[in-house]
Amino acid sequence: MYIEQDITDVAVGAYIEKITFQTGSFRLTQAEWVKSEIVINKLIELGIKRVLVDTEKFDAQMAAGAVARGNSTKNDEKHKYKERVTQAKALISTSKDVQKKLFKHIEEGLEIDLCSVKTLTTELIDTLFTNSDALMCAINIRNKDEYLLEHSFAVSMLMALFARYIGIEKATIRELAIGAFLHDIGKIRTPDEILNKPGKLTVDEFAVMKLHVNHSIDIIKSIPGISKTSLDVAAQHHEKLNGGGYPLGLSGQQISKYGRMLSICDIYDALTANRCYKEGSTQLKAFGILRSLAQDGQLDLSLVHAFIKCMGIYPVGSLVKLNSNRLAIVEGYNHADPIRPKVNSFYCLNTKDFELSNKIDLSMVEDEISSSVRADDFDLDMEEIMRFLVSEA
Repeated sequence: MYIEQDITDVAVGAYIEKITFQTGSFRLTQAEWVKSEIVINKLIELGIKRVLVDTEKFDAQMAAGAVARGNSTKNDEKHKYKERVTQAKALISTSKDVQKKLFKHIEEGLEIDLCSVKTLTTELIDTLFTNSDALMCAINIRNKDEYLLEHSFAVSMLMALFARYIGIEKATIRELAIGAFLHDIGKIRTPDEILNKPGKLTVDEFAVMKLHVNHSIDIIKSIPGISKTSLDVAAQHHEKLNGGGYPLGLSGQQISKYGRMLSICDIYDALTANRCYKEGSTQLKAFGILRSLAQDGQLDLSLVHAFIKCMGIYPVGSLVKLNSNRLAIVEGYNHADPIRPKVNSFYCLNTKDFELSNKIDLSMVEDEISSSVRADDFDLDMEEIMRFLVSEA
């Protein structure tokens, strides 16, 4: 039986038939067994992302030897996990500093330096290609009062992740990530009482809110060295396929594929993020809303389905409740069995207390996910959870 797997999910003893997706140009001359972790790490370094595996040729003896060797390196792996999460959190913090600086320059009428945005998005893309799981976990630590700052980074990250998934070349991904990072920059000119209003906006208030896209376009156009791709993708993130969007009321093919993609990423993050006036939805509920919007003619249905496949039914970094009445954080995909991802169980709902974390591949055990949840549902917060998991590591 042939299955496609992420290279990070491939075990020693697996038989690789061919490479199905990579960012480099490595050629596999013949099908071969994975004889050690060193081979897997080398393939990752070469940019291999997904491979086709023949499960009937799995070598259990090789795998057993790898497990024996692996026990001696467990402490090193825990240290690396802690290091990866720390690096991811530092990148998110840097992104907020860059955004604050951009806002300050706009308010003071100064020219925006594109160099800092390029440096940030380049580091973001490099991190996604090497450390995406830790970054996806860390981005879920959200400050309700810093939604605008964190939203820009999160949407840029989602856009880059989505673009990589559907096979867009890295140079274009960089331009898309820049446009996504800047897409809401015009909100600096939106009055706070409208931007942060907890209730429904009036017709007049919504008219003012919609102007943020026009402001973003004007600001981005003024940035020396900005690309047309970055500008266009930011300009189209509120357009709808049925023509009911803004600012230009574009419809159908008038909206680029990149604009359609950014709209999906923008809505997804807006739905799942906590804000000062509302709690976010679960990732699973957000997927349902995206599908409804697509069926209503607002979003591109084929791209919505691709986005959900990219994120996984239970996205990395999301919280789930297990049948064993425990909470767990999703830490890895199982492409062969999407409803049973790799998780890290950390909280017992029976005792209402943290417990020794336990990494579980749900495809290998009887326990299953009963529902997608949020930390707020149990009077917890993601920062507290991540602190516990890092301390456990």
